[in-house]
Amino acid sequence: MSSKENAAINQLFEKLECRYALRVLWALRDGHPQTFRLLQDSVGGITPNTLNTRIKELRECGLLEHGTDGYTVTLAGQDLLKRLSDVQAFANRWVAARAKK
Repeated sequence: MSSKENAAINQLFEKLECRYALRVLWALRDGHPQTFRLLQDSVGGITPNTLNTRIKELRECGLLEHGTDGYTVTLAGQDLLKRLSDVQAFANRWVAARAKK
């Protein structure tokens, strides 16, 4: 992997590693807009301050937007979530394998 590719993945991971960032995106994966309060409930355990911070960061990097009905993921956010859906399948297999031990 080139240094340019490493820089790109590092920038993305830096945004996604922030506490609750992935959970905010994941809560919006069905494509339905959510109000702030509904999104807070969907994420679970996130404080309003932290949610505000994550929303701001995700909007600034182009993964989240706010419309008249609430927050949704952008086209780039949808693309990312589509690629992360493979992680869901892996997680299910991983948990099942660990439960057998």
